[in-house]
Amino acid sequence: MDFRDNVGLDSSQVENRGSGGRRGGGLAIGGGAAGIIALIAALIFGINPGDITGGGGGDTTAVQPSSDLSQECKTGADADQSENCRVVGVVNSIQAYWTDSFGQGEQGQYSPAKTVLFSQAVSTDCGEATSQVGPFYCPADRQVYLDLTFFDDLQSKFGAKGGPFAQAYVIAHEYGHHVQNLLGTMDRVRGQSQGAESDSVRLELQADCYAGIWSKNAVETGFYERAFTEAEIQEALDAAAAVGDDRIQEKSQGRVDQDAFTHGSSAQRMKWFNTGYKSGEPRQCDTFTGSV
Repeated sequence: MDFRDNVGLDSSQVENRGSGGRRGGGLAIGGGAAGIIALIAALIFGINPGDITGGGGGDTTAVQPSSDLSQECKTGADADQSENCRVVGVVNSIQAYWTDSFGQGEQGQYSPAKTVLFSQAVSTDCGEATSQVGPFYCPADRQVYLDLTFFDDLQSKFGAKGGPFAQAYVIAHEYGHHVQNLLGTMDRVRGQSQGAESDSVRLELQADCYAGIWSKNAVETGFYERAFTEAEIQEALDAAAAVGDDRIQEKSQGRVDQDAFTHGSSAQRMKWFNTGYKSGEPRQCDTFTGSV
């Protein structure tokens, strides 16, 4: 993933809150196998940590930004050299695509969402969250939250190969949830939160498809020198497979229970990312019709 050296970065789309502590509270996770699966599922691409933490509970201590992104991240050349700046570049490209896509359709106007970089703990309108929750999108404040140490966990704990484009896929998936929020798709998810054909799984697979859509169209946003290579796309597919419900269940409990699926199997996640990538058309991402 090579950014254009002279392309300007908009660092205002990413906020770096740095590291901070957390007093009190904690993840309200039930015991037993179901509770373990719920926790592991929460670690990967959860859309609302408030559903896991039970809302508030505990105070988050004041945090200080670890760096001034406006000074650190100015051009694509910076994005090629710094992980923080790469996040800025990826976010800029994703939002440029969706702004243009909304402008060509009947969805109304795209509203940008900020990405918040944090370490250890963060306070959101969806509740308090620790870095254990992993990357997530909070519908209540329309922000994406990301602790960069997750990308190390993606390799060490979940067996993904990693790489810059695996990181981009994770971020694009979360912005897929933002698109769903803007379109009202999240309102369709009521109650049926588990199972291979559940609305929760369909929502997550659509976000994977939206990530593929951006991947196909990213070079058109002007932030990249070239289209992504097949090797880079494989990084995304590998990451998608690593966080499939079946793969996670095998690691945690030694068996697969489709009735407990919340995000989709490895095969489903790769399928829907590929659907988006090969088509490049958001209308091809209808995971709510028919079998997934």
